[in-house]
Amino acid sequence: MLIAVDFDGTIVRHRYPEIGEEIPFAIDTLKMLVEERHRLVLWTVREGQLLDDAVEWCRQRGLEFYAINRDFPEEDITLNEHFTRKLKVDLWIDDRNVGGLPDWGMIYHMIHDNKTYEEVMTETLLGAQPEKKRNFWQRMTGR
Repeated sequence: MLIAVDFDGTIVRHRYPEIGEEIPFAIDTLKMLVEERHRLVLWTVREGQLLDDAVEWCRQRGLEFYAINRDFPEEDITLNEHFTRKLKVDLWIDDRNVGGLPDWGMIYHMIHDNKTYEEVMTETLLGAQPEKKRNFWQRMTGR
């Protein structure tokens, strides 16, 4: 899966233009996703030296991105002056989500187990298991 990840407020606390402290488990979770062969794109408003600092901060913690502010590493965004910075990714991880940023354990669970936020909330917070679908014969016999 190709996953876009914001930096400020998502990987680190908001302290822009400085780099805030790491949000607990952000780097470890992202490294686990990379180990599971997901491709991460750092998607941030940071540019120039501020962007270089953010990339180096992640690199020092063992996190390398597939691409930075583009869909793939070889993409040359200077070739088209009408270029849109809209990424073509499968998933976004950003603190500006409706409802805010879930904790990184929940984010990992959602991606790793291919579950929705609602499914994870039901299982984790309420302790309930989602109702299993029954086949035709199970419905007919009431089992």
